[in-house]
Amino acid sequence: MTAAARERLVAAARQLAARGLSPGSTGNLSVRVDDRILITPTGSSLSRVLPADLAEVDLASGAVLAGRPSKELPLHRAVYTERPAGAVVHLHSPYATAIACLPPGAHGDAALPALTPYRVMRLGLVPVAPYAAPGSPDLAEGVRRLAGAHPVLLLASHGPVVAAADLDGAVDLAEELEAAAQLTLLLDARPTRPLTPEQVAALPRS
Repeated sequence: MTAAARERLVAAARQLAARGLSPGSTGNLSVRVDDRILITPTGSSLSRVLPADLAEVDLASGAVLAGRPSKELPLHRAVYTERPAGAVVHLHSPYATAIACLPPGAHGDAALPALTPYRVMRLGLVPVAPYAAPGSPDLAEGVRRLAGAHPVLLLASHGPVVAAADLDGAVDLAEELEAAAQLTLLLDARPTRPLTPEQVAALPRS
């Protein structure tokens, strides 16, 4: 993997940590480069990760070529196998994780009402994958079932997973999901004025 790819991944990790979206040693990021994945290491804080710490993995087989990848490597591989993503971000950001702890709607979607146009345009429908233990095959399978149709999703009682064509796009989506979750919780127990179905249908999707 190129030094530039490693530097970009570390910079993104530091940005998310600086914004309080990866408490402690939680959260993991990856990028796809050709037939390989570059991913943050297990047990490392995103605020302290270094380029040399990043692990390199064969995408098809999951074989570790260098380093010690996050235990959530199966989750990342599940996303890459289901959609043409260039980057995946998984966090335990406080507000999005709080939403992930709430019961989903009747169709399995997160409790994120359409309060603003950008909530709809940027995030779309946000499904909730069933609870499974962190790092487990069941968790990866739950992600795999949703990732093909949804670049943004929540893991029940765990946190968000987002995917995008590139690392900047994935970081942006993670931040926008956190903002939408924060707005939802700030307005909890207060009368709100969600967009109407007609207003939602008229919005373009990014």
